[in-house]
Amino acid sequence: MPRKMVSEYGNDSISALKGADRVRKRPGVIFGSDGLEGCQHSMFEILSNSIDEAREGFGDKIIITRYQDHSIEVEDFGRGIPVDFNQREGRYNWELVFCELYAGGKYSTNEGESYEYSLGLNGLGLCATQYAAEYMDVEIYRDGMKYSLRFERGENVDGLVKEEVRRKATGTKIRWRPDLQVFTDINISKEYFQDVLKRQAVVNDGIRFILRNQTDEGFEEEEFLYENGIVDYANEIAGSEYLTPVQFWKAERKGRDRADKPEYKVKLSLAFCFSNRVKQTEYYHNSSYLEHGGSPEKAVKLAFVYMIDSFIKNAGKYQKNESKITFQDVEDCLVLVSSSFSTQTSYENQTKKAITNKFIYEAMNEFLRHQLEVYFIENPDDAAKIAEQVLINKRSRENAEKTRLNLKKKLAGTLDMSNRVQKFVDCRTKDVGRREIYIVEGDSALGSCKLGRDSEFQAIIPVRGKILNCLKAEYDKIFKNDIITDIIKVLGCGVEVTSKANKELSSFDLDGLRWNKVVICTDADVDGFQIRTLILTMLYRLTPTLIEQGYVYIAESPLYEITTKDKTYFAYTESEKADALEKIGSGKYTIQRSKGLGENEPDMMWLTTMNPQTRRLIKVTPSQAQATSEMFDLLLGDNLAGRKEFIAENGYQYLELADIS
Repeated sequence: MPRKMVSEYGNDSISALKGADRVRKRPGVIFGSDGLEGCQHSMFEILSNSIDEAREGFGDKIIITRYQDHSIEVEDFGRGIPVDFNQREGRYNWELVFCELYAGGKYSTNEGESYEYSLGLNGLGLCATQYAAEYMDVEIYRDGMKYSLRFERGENVDGLVKEEVRRKATGTKIRWRPDLQVFTDINISKEYFQDVLKRQAVVNDGIRFILRNQTDEGFEEEEFLYENGIVDYANEIAGSEYLTPVQFWKAERKGRDRADKPEYKVKLSLAFCFSNRVKQTEYYHNSSYLEHGGSPEKAVKLAFVYMIDSFIKNAGKYQKNESKITFQDVEDCLVLVSSSFSTQTSYENQTKKAITNKFIYEAMNEFLRHQLEVYFIENPDDAAKIAEQVLINKRSRENAEKTRLNLKKKLAGTLDMSNRVQKFVDCRTKDVGRREIYIVEGDSALGSCKLGRDSEFQAIIPVRGKILNCLKAEYDKIFKNDIITDIIKVLGCGVEVTSKANKELSSFDLDGLRWNKVVICTDADVDGFQIRTLILTMLYRLTPTLIEQGYVYIAESPLYEITTKDKTYFAYTESEKADALEKIGSGKYTIQRSKGLGENEPDMMWLTTMNPQTRRLIKVTPSQAQATSEMFDLLLGDNLAGRKEFIAENGYQYLELADIS
């Protein structure tokens, strides 16, 4: 049989993307993503060019407009992009700037010709965003002229249009719409613009950023301006209640990343204070927010830990054999904003979320160590406060870790827990996909459920009495409640602790869950409702993922048993009772409220509550659980006035169920 022919892989098989396709077919290479994040980055590339102009002293205002059709406009009042004919290159500058990926005004090495500290460094941004746009309209004012350009999906339309104008103000206005053929999502939220512009205002003091957001009613305007940059911002974060006042340090250095690499300049500035109420650390380089930090963050961590640790040692504040502090202990009380600039920058990638310059790290580390040493000598009271708070953080962290490990040990267990959890009755199968745990009300219900269940896959744990109203208490008090810890042990998945103060107690692991269904089974009366509410609230507070993933159910108990000579009907609602009576017609019957679970015969228990073919299980949704939790707070919490109001408005619904003789 002849071999199947395959296409030849030869010299003509290699092809290169050309023109706009270099971006349009591989946006992730340039922008880091072909999704919304990449689209956001393309917008920032245009904005960064305007910021560079303003920071060089050309214009102090930038207007950003977010249109409802997802187009964006950035207008600055700088010198205006040069777009006319370039004699040296033999081409129009607009072709170089908008259609060449590595061209721009930031590569020049001649003094006075280049941006010294540039955010848009590599010449990719403007061209790449143009290539990735459905359209781009450009207006440039300079030299007494207005220059207009239009691009559609990477192609220029009608060349460069020039006209004389009387307008004295120079500047550049670019409006474009990111292309849905390039990005999967182009709906950049207003919140993203607000966040970016606030950050840029922080690190570019004195530059006014105006956000215009188009709505059905017109344009909303919002302004971002920090006259004193990172100092104003650090004070804003810290508020009025700080441990130490904001310090502002700055310096300039020259150096190189390696002996054979060129020398470059670095400007360092840092504003920080210590607080026992808030914590926040942010790093910026050449105006770009370093989400992943890099060199400046590494320098801050090492310098602050080294100098504070040295002070604590010299002051004799460590206890005998006590471990040294970590940056986590420092960071937990630190408000710090770092803004650096350099004439050469090594970014981790085009998205500029971290820098890797060795010299920037070295310069900043040395600078901070020196400044902190002087600060501690000149401000001994501040130094003592800082040391004391950092030690408090360290010891709290270590105690919390010890508590977490003890709790994890306490809540852990093997499948054979009969001797460890009082009155827990396990099932035989080890197949987690089949196992069901019934959380039942009291010992009497335990008896009837135990006899009525299918012991192959149904297990039971009784709630002895009521879960105390400790779910509003601190976590360490909650876990002293035996009922709660027994249930958590039996579930096997640990707990989720959401509060920042106690997050170390969190030990949740869904893979540890031993059950396919967690069924809450209580009587259909007021007491049963209250116990159900408490159990649900406990699960909502301590293991919300079980509810979100659909593991938690309520076993619905019938309200009425209607018995005839031949058949017993179970009615779970008033309307079902009416339907049953209609079916019976004029025949004889007896009707009674359904007995409590503990009074049911085993076969009745199986039929109404445990048989997968006949039982009714209600899957608990997150919204139901939240409403239950809020009801728990209302009925059992501190809001006495709200509780009285609820009872006054709704109490009549429960009179029939109340035990009033």
